Amino acid sequence: MAALPDTMHALVLKHDGYSGTSDGPTITDLKDWVSLEEISVPKPGARQVLIKIGLANVNPSDLHYIKGEYGQPRRQGAAAGFEGMGEVVAAGEDEASRTLIGQRVAVAAGRTGTGVWAEYALADAAAVVPLAPGLRDEDAAALIVNPMTAWAMVDLVRDYGSSAFVMTAGASQLCKLMASLARDRDMHAIAVVRREEHRAMLEGLGAGTVLNSAREDFDELLVQAMKETKPRVLLDAVADQDAATIFTAMPAGARWVIYGKLSPEAPKLPGLGQMVFMKKVIEGFWLAEWMARATPEQRVEGFTEVQKRFLSGAWQTDVAETIPLAEAPDRLAAALDGMNRGKVFLRP
Repeated sequence: MAALPDTMHALVLKHDGYSGTSDGPTITDLKDWVSLEEISVPKPGARQVLIKIGLANVNPSDLHYIKGEYGQPRRQGAAAGFEGMGEVVAAGEDEASRTLIGQRVAVAAGRTGTGVWAEYALADAAAVVPLAPGLRDEDAAALIVNPMTAWAMVDLVRDYGSSAFVMTAGASQLCKLMASLARDRDMHAIAVVRREEHRAMLEGLGAGTVLNSAREDFDELLVQAMKETKPRVLLDAVADQDAATIFTAMPAGARWVIYGKLSPEAPKLPGLGQMVFMKKVIEGFWLAEWMARATPEQRVEGFTEVQKRFLSGAWQTDVAETIPLAEAPDRLAAALDGMNRGKVFLRP
């Protein structure tokens, strides 16, 4: 294997800590938050591996993070980017870590690793996912955050004893994955969208009901859907007033599970009497916590089944644009305009 360079290019954070804002995952200029710099290639510790990044993903959580709005503080001067794929090119002295050298893996940057918007990234050996032969780079680079969230949250619906659920941001990549998974598990997914042209696409993927919140008769159609399917879980990426309206219309025992905050709007909560007399619950979901709680067997099953779905064609990552890392400061903001077109990737 060729000798590793001493330095690499990376998009590094300009700011520390939290910003105290909640503007949502949008940017007008990436250069406000990160800069392209030449930094040292990190060295793996005992149970770490070094990955030569082949493709890095851009998720809403990345934008929240670089703006200081995520659930963990920024580190000025550190590389940004949570998720990607590549090849393990070095490892620490731990024998189990060294067995990964030469393997193609998916990676999600953890608290002890480094960001993947770079030519190389560090990760705990236990946190990388060896990839099946034949898996596309695009599917591999987006293997963890959306697919595992889809897998875990549909399981959550089942564990709550519900055969139906509502999902906001219905045209997103994540909701497309959940729609087809729900169909294959004989569950009824109600997708809430904002544009009528998303209806046919979601129905083709397996969404049982598609509701357009921009229609004048949305409230009536919502009540009708609640009566017909009785969903007990709302999987919400938006957390706006429409989400609160949906939750209010849901039956007794409903759970509002918030896993994203696409809207800067602060919703007015439904009558709090529903929490008492209808036993409704509002809670959050964070994949990092789910991964920490899951047993090794649950994680292996999840990643195995997720890769099988991509290899079989049941799932596919829609790609909007792939941008060279060096061009990201000038091009990324425009590429992210209208994120429902598909994923945006960075290639070192």
